[in-house]
Amino acid sequence: MLKIAVIPGDGIGPEVIREGLKVLDAVAGPTGLKYETTEFDWGGERWIKQHEVRPSNVLEILREFDAIYLGAVGHPDVPVGLVERQLLLDLRFGLDQYINLRPIKLYPGVWTPIKNKGPEEIDFVVVRENTEDMYVGTGGFAHYGTPDEVATQVAVYTRKGTERIIRYAFDLARKRDKERKVTVVDKSNVLTYGHNLWQRVFEEVGEEYPDIQKDAAYVDAACMWMVKNPEWFDVIVTTNMFGDIITDLGAMIQGGMGVAASGNINPKGTSMFEPIHGSAPKYTGQNKANPIATIAAMQMLLDHAGATEAAERVDRALAAILSSGKIADLSAGKCPPTSEIGDMVAAEV
Repeated sequence: MLKIAVIPGDGIGPEVIREGLKVLDAVAGPTGLKYETTEFDWGGERWIKQHEVRPSNVLEILREFDAIYLGAVGHPDVPVGLVERQLLLDLRFGLDQYINLRPIKLYPGVWTPIKNKGPEEIDFVVVRENTEDMYVGTGGFAHYGTPDEVATQVAVYTRKGTERIIRYAFDLARKRDKERKVTVVDKSNVLTYGHNLWQRVFEEVGEEYPDIQKDAAYVDAACMWMVKNPEWFDVIVTTNMFGDIITDLGAMIQGGMGVAASGNINPKGTSMFEPIHGSAPKYTGQNKANPIATIAAMQMLLDHAGATEAAERVDRALAAILSSGKIADLSAGKCPPTSEIGDMVAAEV
């Protein structure tokens, strides 16, 4: 029995989550998948009503589940960043979801801004370290509010954290069995200490994978190659900050935020899957949001949970619908109604 905690969240979150669950229900029957869902009202609306984003024992609650399915967070009537910190970052850190997995996959029929590139060229994965770097929050102020003010934000890298994310990337390259290539993206020519650690660990771990090609790129160069020659990449492994940046570039070359999904993964614990787009408050309740990214996040959840047949069916259904021409525009407000897109994918699986 697959136990899923559902957090619809804010804005369009409940609407797109509803369609993801619709597809889950549709694929469960023919594949024999057994699952149960429990919904939680955590997010901006809860903060407005109860002045808390989520209960204090949130980690204890979620550890009882196999996976978390999250819609979107962010509410215009809540202090900026509050929901994101207490729901996204606290869960990532508290549940040790040290892998942020971002497939950069262009489906057939989806527009890309890169000329003369298609699904064959745009199909790689970014493995972003998810619990270290500047997101740890180490730093502070001196002479606050004066002309001599100093602010520091320290990037923290540990050998343990670096090794486990790099090892995961090598294992993923074997599992994908495409180019069997891992590219480490850093800025070790300038960021001397932490990125020197990344380089050394990448080399050491790589010796255990003689069947995998090893490559390296500075982050600025990687951004250029992602646009010019995305086919050069198979698996990219990178730091938290750089991963945060280059994955949004990746989302655009795969067709935009409306098709980009992500996983926050703890291989031995509870993992969380979500679309990368925001809560888009102006579209709340209008049935105008594109749920494709949320459905793709469900596909990732199923694949991670070992429900291989169900995951493959959802992936094929997404490819079929997107290549059919039935969704001419993936933009919110211009795409078919949210529920109609969910119905299309559910019927296809």
